[in-house]
Order: sequence, then structure tokens, then C-alpha cells
Amino acid sequence: MKKIWVILFLCAAVISCAPTNTNTTYRQAQIGQQGQVQTGVIVSMEQVKIEGTSGVGTIAGAVAGAAAGSMLGGSTAVNIIGGTAGAVVGGAVVGGAQKALTSGTSWEFLVKRDDSGAVISVVQSNELNLNVGDHVVLVVVDGVTRIRQKLY
Repeated sequence: MKKIWVILFLCAAVISCAPTNTNTTYRQAQIGQQGQVQTGVIVSMEQVKIEGTSGVGTIAGAVAGAAAGSMLGGSTAVNIIGGTAGAVVGGAVVGGAQKALTSGTSWEFLVKRDDSGAVISVVQSNELNLNVGDHVVLVVVDGVTRIRQKLY
């Protein structure tokens, strides 16, 4: 029984590592990289739905479920059936939980660039409380564009 609790704890740990994607969140590999900076004005913004993903969590849940199910005891056949059923249930439960945790809403910003007049679209969170008409800075690092408040 102790092994089952350890496995469930590991599944919970995997789920809790779900990324939080905001305009102020950077990946470790982006630290110290030079970025391209442009300026513009927000001309439109609309709330959008973000669909979650379930990849690593589904696999981890399936592995944990298989391990837990295979400990049912009895014969080898019971262990195989339990492991198979545990893999299916564990993958479905943990994958579903991970998908729910990584889903939500965000904002699509349309920004008219000052240099070219081109309008670009950037989807990100809005913890900076940006609004239509705000003059902003577009920061592009490693192919990821973030909208920041213009401070100069």
C-alpha cells in the first residue's frame, strides 16, 4: 500500500509542474539571450480560450497506474490485467487533470508597429492590465514575442 501512495505522490508532482505561461515567464534557456525590441500601439484586444495539453502527465499517469495495478497480487494473469487496467485509468485520470490545469483564458492583442505600420497578433496573459491605445514594447526572444509596457 505504501508503494501506491508514493506513485500517487509522483503523479501529483508531475501535474503540479504544469507550466504557467505569462508575458513575464521566461524559459531557462532564454536567460541572457539578446532580444529584438520594437514599439507599437495596441489597436485591439480580445479574450481567447487556451486549450490545455496532456502529454507527459498522461504517460506518467499510465506508468504509475500500471505499477499500482500490477501490485494487486494473486497470479501473474491478475497482475498483468491489473497493470493494464491501471495504465489506462492512470493515463486518463492524470492526463485529464493536466489538460484541465493547463487550460484557461488569455488575450489576443493586435499591435500596430511604429516602424512599419504592420499589425501583428500576440496571444499572452494580461497581468500588466494593458488596454487598447497603450503604447507598448514588443520583445522578441528566441522566437517568442511578449508585449510589455513602454517605459521610455
